[in-house]
Amino acid sequence: MALFLTVFLVCLLIIGGMVAILMTARTPRYRTEPEHLLALFDQALESRVNENEWNAVIGYPIRHDEYLEGVRRRAHRLMDDHGRHGRVARGKPLLDSEGQAELAALRDHLAARTALRHDRRQE
Repeated sequence: MALFLTVFLVCLLIIGGMVAILMTARTPRYRTEPEHLLALFDQALESRVNENEWNAVIGYPIRHDEYLEGVRRRAHRLMDDHGRHGRVARGKPLLDSEGQAELAALRDHLAARTALRHDRRQE
């Protein structure tokens, strides 16, 4: 009987510990920052990004910043309008020339806004 109680208490302790760990641990979240988008746009403009990386970042909604969500949606629309599946695999840029120009303008606008917000924080 003592052996049964010992095994039961050890199992109860292990299961209780696991439940406590699972209750206190949070789900990891990926938080897209302006620097991530700028780096991705730079890679796309230099034809160094692959489609999977582009789709992983641009396909993930941004819930903490409405402006960044708008930029993400615009980049997604650019891919729909000016990109073709498999262009990078054939050695071509992710977007056609018009899409590249629009992406460069979107990147410059995001960089200017990010620099402005950074300057305001330092004042």
